[in-house]
Amino acid sequence: MVTFKAQLYAWRSVIFALFLRELQSKFNDKFGLGWAFLEPFVFIFALSFFRSILRPGDVHSIPLFIFMMIGLMGLQSLTSCLNSVSTSIKRNKPLYAFRQVQPISAILTAGFLEFSIKVIVVALLALALYLIGEGFAIHDPLLLISLFALLWIFSISLGLIFAIAAAFVPEVNKIKALLTRPLIFISCVFFSLQDLPEKFWPYLTWNPLVHFNELARYACFESYGVKGVSYIFIIEVTIATVFLSLAMYHITWKRVLSR
Repeated sequence: MVTFKAQLYAWRSVIFALFLRELQSKFNDKFGLGWAFLEPFVFIFALSFFRSILRPGDVHSIPLFIFMMIGLMGLQSLTSCLNSVSTSIKRNKPLYAFRQVQPISAILTAGFLEFSIKVIVVALLALALYLIGEGFAIHDPLLLISLFALLWIFSISLGLIFAIAAAFVPEVNKIKALLTRPLIFISCVFFSLQDLPEKFWPYLTWNPLVHFNELARYACFESYGVKGVSYIFIIEVTIATVFLSLAMYHITWKRVLSR
């Protein structure tokens, strides 16, 4: 009789093996992990430069580069994790011939890999800010960490929903791409919610990423404020997404294997 402890050890071994496989396939070019840092850094620098031309100076007490960095890292954390998780079931389909490998293992591995990469990227960006003399003291580190964790959980859950849907209707991937492209314009990456009149806020605050970005900026700079966003809304949306994704997986995972 297989004990629960033995099952956990087997599951850990499977996830570790899948993690090494995903890591090797993701960084098999010459740039490797360095590109994961260079891409957001160059993108942030370019966007900050164009934003400084349109409206120079700080953004509601936040230096422009840091303002853009927080918004862009929130956006990239969501989209990269969503894209990786939503395709993980299909990518690892040949491995499901082994009884120990299940779709949920591929989902968690893809999400954990993206989480690890973003932690390294954030640490490197923080080091770069320190070296160029733009260091700052974080106002509420616990809030910032909890926001990053909630964003990670939300992204994995949303990716799981798209992965299951794409297993039955492949065209869902095109819908996902269509939905994620406008996020850079409607997620308070370029601008602050406070830059807009309050009558326009309801058209943006349905987007959870707006709340993530604005609260992350407040967690770094208390003077930024928390107008128009809610931490409770983030928790509610994350719980609802987790519940929906796990319910869909529990009902359909065996049929997903046969697709």
